[in-house]
Amino acid sequence: MTTDESVPQRPLVYAHRGSSGTYAEHTRAAYLQALADGADGVECDVHLTRDQHVVLLHDANLDRTSDGTGPVADRTLHELRQLDFSSWKGARIPEAYGARSEQFLTLPELLDILRGAGRPVGLAIELKHPSPYQLKLEDRVLEVLRSEGWDPESSTLDNVAVTFMSFSSDSVRHLLESVPPRYICQLVDDLTVHEIRGGLGVGPITGGAIANLMKATQLEGEQILDDCLVGMAGPGIDYVRERRDTVRRWLDSGRRFRVWTVDAPEDVDLCQDLGIQEITTNVPARVLGQLRVASPQAK
Repeated sequence: MTTDESVPQRPLVYAHRGSSGTYAEHTRAAYLQALADGADGVECDVHLTRDQHVVLLHDANLDRTSDGTGPVADRTLHELRQLDFSSWKGARIPEAYGARSEQFLTLPELLDILRGAGRPVGLAIELKHPSPYQLKLEDRVLEVLRSEGWDPESSTLDNVAVTFMSFSSDSVRHLLESVPPRYICQLVDDLTVHEIRGGLGVGPITGGAIANLMKATQLEGEQILDDCLVGMAGPGIDYVRERRDTVRRWLDSGRRFRVWTVDAPEDVDLCQDLGIQEITTNVPARVLGQLRVASPQAK
């Protein structure tokens, strides 16, 4: 991007789980496509396997995005390698993007893909909680990054700029012990207890207990941002629409914003109008095209 302050700056565009609008999320094909699309960075979610490998998956269970079932944490990496993580999307994967058996990725494998980009690229790692391994997830991710040559002070690894995200305030506070605050993003969502209960598919007592816990987590995350403990705020686009005053307060306090998941053209416009610095999207090529039309001089 240009450093000329007279030229309008577009938000950086991060590919959400790769170019997941095109290929199955978190797969080799999705990340290679994100780089081909020109995404400034990519986002991934991480879990630990039973044998403590850091793997790229959003859900704690395998059912939605593979032909397996049950918790990710109960499987070894070898067992996960036997599953199909791409066919559910129904998209044909070009030969250049690897075989079906090569689509499932560990964190080191994603780093290898990003190293091959031939340009600077960002990597936003979301630590998923609750985890049966609790904060060992954070420790293991940092251990893997250090083994790959990651520098904590600059949070870079070769051409890759690494940032960390979580909804969990415990995760964020734990990361702050090892990572400078400017590289940590507190995720927040605008959840009501009623909405949470409706989406859980459980009874009212269990649903209410989980919903209240999730609401408390949201409030803790908001307090971390109010207290300026981290450098980045990560609200969902619904939160941005409905809480403009809060967003403006955090922007004015110097928080850098990474908003998810921004696919609709009107939401892209909203983020640009508000001065949001980063947006995460399933369709990076389309969003980049829209931003370049809006700010043709911004690179």
